[in-house]
Amino acid sequence: MTKRYWLLKSEPEEFSIDALAKVKSEPWSGVRNYQARNFMRDGMQVGDGVLFYHSNCAEPGVVGIAEVATAAHPDPTQFDARSDYHDPAARRDEPRWLLVDVRFKRKLKRTITLEELKGRDELAEFALVRRGNRLSVMPVTRAQWDFILGLE
Repeated sequence: MTKRYWLLKSEPEEFSIDALAKVKSEPWSGVRNYQARNFMRDGMQVGDGVLFYHSNCAEPGVVGIAEVATAAHPDPTQFDARSDYHDPAARRDEPRWLLVDVRFKRKLKRTITLEELKGRDELAEFALVRRGNRLSVMPVTRAQWDFILGLE
């Protein structure tokens, strides 16, 4: 199978690249968008590359590299009534929400900021820089992956 590449967004106050470095591997729970869920379910494979992106912070940008550590499996937070991500319509025999586990690879030497990415013609087709894109999980082409990491 061909290796694929992804960008995963996380608010650093919720879960940061430093937190992932500490725990080494983490379930990417709480995704409640069908398109993002479908990327995890239908597209992600163990070993795929992940750009770890800090969002909704003073300096949003790519801060690290991770990899997909597991195939998609049910997100347990959908069944937990105490969770912010509880979904009362989800059933254990037909889970609505899935997740993959993500494994830390390395922190970047610097943050590659959203503003820097927006200013690059080479990334004009990159979903992250398109106006109105709010997905927390999105595909990255190999060319985009190489270009972004080349900015480090």
